[in-house]
Amino acid sequence: MPPMKFAPVQTTEMHTGGEPLRIIETGYPDIGGRTLLEKRRYVRDHLDQLRQFLMFEPRGHFDMYGALLVEPDHPEAHIAVLFMHNEGYSTMCGHAIMALGRYAVDKGLVEATEPETQVNIQCPCGLVQAFVQVQGGHAGQVRFESVPAFVLARQKWVTVEGHGPLEVDIAYGGAFYAFVAADQIGLDVRGSKVRSLVDGASAISDAVKEQLDISHPDDPDLGYLYGTILTDGSDSFSLDPTTNICVFADRQVDRSPTGSGVTARIALQYRNGQIELGQARSFESITGAIFTAKAISETTCRPHKAVTVEVAGSAHYTGSSVFTHEADDKIGRGFLLD
Repeated sequence: MPPMKFAPVQTTEMHTGGEPLRIIETGYPDIGGRTLLEKRRYVRDHLDQLRQFLMFEPRGHFDMYGALLVEPDHPEAHIAVLFMHNEGYSTMCGHAIMALGRYAVDKGLVEATEPETQVNIQCPCGLVQAFVQVQGGHAGQVRFESVPAFVLARQKWVTVEGHGPLEVDIAYGGAFYAFVAADQIGLDVRGSKVRSLVDGASAISDAVKEQLDISHPDDPDLGYLYGTILTDGSDSFSLDPTTNICVFADRQVDRSPTGSGVTARIALQYRNGQIELGQARSFESITGAIFTAKAISETTCRPHKAVTVEVAGSAHYTGSSVFTHEADDKIGRGFLLD
């Protein structure tokens, strides 16, 4: 593919629990495709240089995350979004939903109502309803209701390089994750070095991708493992926070508790009989950020028993940017250091 000519790109910068979100407002060319999944395929196949331009160095970094606003095709959606990261394009991102809910209210993309404003956000995985607290015209904490979340596989054995046979669970919260208690690989999510956690989680992801079949009944584009979440093993109901770390895409580390990961973990806990409907749990990330979550209703996703999950947290602004490129700057097209 020949090098693109980059127009200036305007963004708003936010974070949720320390996890960055670069909201791309202007500077993208027209995006082909009728449905959102078709648009996702189009940007992957034709505009991926722009993802690298914005996510990679020198404008981004290895763990950068982005959200591209596009025209929705769902009749109930206020906005639609494509998610991007160091490897490609996700199907769901809870920390981004929280940021985008607040952003939509603050930017007037939806009419603000107190005490709470509903923002319907079309994601590649489906329609997600966000509810933004509004007081005195100011948008605050955001909660969202997930697409149907379900358990794909429980207690499946995979052989992990460097660790041998391990039991993993696979659950879906808008994206598929493998779940493993960190002590199974001799680690502690609160005490081990992040590099060791990343190495362990990545080895598990590699093994799952090679040894287990992952598919979604609605669309083949949804059927892939997004990452591995290492937990502290505290899955039975408790008022105390439970800690996890999500390693997704190409060894990317989520600074937040991971909204779609928390959704999937709640689905797994509910399926295992460890929590009941309406029992809220707190989930803590490696930055100390907290999301709360609970299963709010039973549903189905074709053959799978599923639940709808509510996840809540807070997002904050960090600035705004206009990114430019000089024609003779080859390095400035984007790079990453392994």
